[in-house]
Amino acid sequence: MANLKKDRVEEVAHLARIAISEEEAERLTEQLNSIFAFTEKIQALNTDDVERTTHGRETENVLREDEPKEWITREEALKNAPDTQDGHFKVPSIME
Repeated sequence: MANLKKDRVEEVAHLARIAISEEEAERLTEQLNSIFAFTEKIQALNTDDVERTTHGRETENVLREDEPKEWITREEALKNAPDTQDGHFKVPSIME
């Protein structure tokens, strides 16, 4: 069983430029050791007969079909524009 020490947590925090207090280092050491212990339990499971997957559940296409629809005309789209030119929105230039 992996047993992480508090000084290693403090060393990694220092390398990552993360300031942690003594209490935080102790708490992180306990939490990380708990995570490592759980990971070891999972690794001990026999998964020889389990099919490999990329997702935990079946996935299906939930997107709708892309169907063309009637929409507003160009004139309707441009009717509230402050300025237009040749059937397009005219905006102030941002480049000199």
